[in-house]
Amino acid sequence: MRTIQGSLIVSSFVNIILGYSKGWGTLTRFFSPITIVPVVCVVGLGLFMRGFPLLANCVELGLPMLIVLVICQYLKHFHSSVHPVLEMFGLLICVGIIWAFAAILTVAGAYNNVGYQTKQSCRTDRSYLVSSSPWVRVPYPFQWGAPKFRASHVFGMIGAALVSSAESTGTFFAAARLAGATSPPAHVLSRSIGLQGVGLLLNGIFGAAVGTTASVENVGLLGLTHIGSRRVVQVSTAFMFFFSIFGKFGALFASIPLAIFAAAYCVLYGIVAAIGISFIQFSNNNSMRNHYVLGLALFLGISIPQYFVSNTTGDGHGPVRADGGWFNDILNTVFSSPPTVAMIVGTLLDNLLEAKKNANDRGIPWWKPFQNRKGDSRSDEYYSMPIRMNEWMPTRYL
Repeated sequence: MRTIQGSLIVSSFVNIILGYSKGWGTLTRFFSPITIVPVVCVVGLGLFMRGFPLLANCVELGLPMLIVLVICQYLKHFHSSVHPVLEMFGLLICVGIIWAFAAILTVAGAYNNVGYQTKQSCRTDRSYLVSSSPWVRVPYPFQWGAPKFRASHVFGMIGAALVSSAESTGTFFAAARLAGATSPPAHVLSRSIGLQGVGLLLNGIFGAAVGTTASVENVGLLGLTHIGSRRVVQVSTAFMFFFSIFGKFGALFASIPLAIFAAAYCVLYGIVAAIGISFIQFSNNNSMRNHYVLGLALFLGISIPQYFVSNTTGDGHGPVRADGGWFNDILNTVFSSPPTVAMIVGTLLDNLLEAKKNANDRGIPWWKPFQNRKGDSRSDEYYSMPIRMNEWMPTRYL
């Protein structure tokens, strides 16, 4: 655990430097709608293993959850009075119904004589989460002791920090599109990656087991509920603080069977993937050059990571096995990420394959205004910092 702390602390500075040096924003200036389509698509499609394969571990819960969730989309059109309720709270209602059904099956003993995998996927009392969790536990810095820094772990986590930057970038574009905002300008993307690095640093200081990245499922939820208010995020943050301190309540929600989440992921990740496809409208849909770039970036964005994941051994050694362990860790991590591979392939092809000649086909006239701080008058409205933070933060960090 202390090694993970050290790795998170060191790797956080990768995101902080990329963000606040404007390095990530400079990189995004090479993007176009043709680049964004495969990146955002595989942000959703690249997580396909968390969908039906996970749902199938407990079909009696996952499949009803998926069916009820789809039925909700029809029910909200039956009467105007139920439309806002099912649109905003449909997912919560479905989770509550199937969760109660799972609790009944657990108490009735339906999962007493099943395999370990089924128990983990179906039971609401797996690992006795609620009973073993403390009522109150306040996290504090370095609670597991002084962090340890090992090169092999640090370089692997640096690769993960680069991957999270690429994945989060695709998520940011999807969130902006679903919220009806303009595409994030370069300085906003840099600022976001920098703040993500600050979050990663806090994860390491407080001893979290994993780092932070943008939540793909929350972006899908944004499309499902049509709620894009910052207030929702702020209230959700308060709940996260509450659940992290009062362990019994957090454990109660953690007892929701995994198959229920998997069913929700089938819908939420699908929405994100579909939003990625919608970016193609800003380019020439009939250009064979664009079809070539999109097709290759999409296919390799899924195919290459699948190869790396399939050829990774149980002890974490991937297919790249050069003499330098740090080199192996970075490359194996980077090429195991679908959005990162799609971003690399799409950006290179889009900028090297007759880029200037096909600027209009690539959608550059639509894309270019969003790359400047003052390129679109609406950007300040959408991307200004909350609670008047811009009044006391240095301009270069905005």
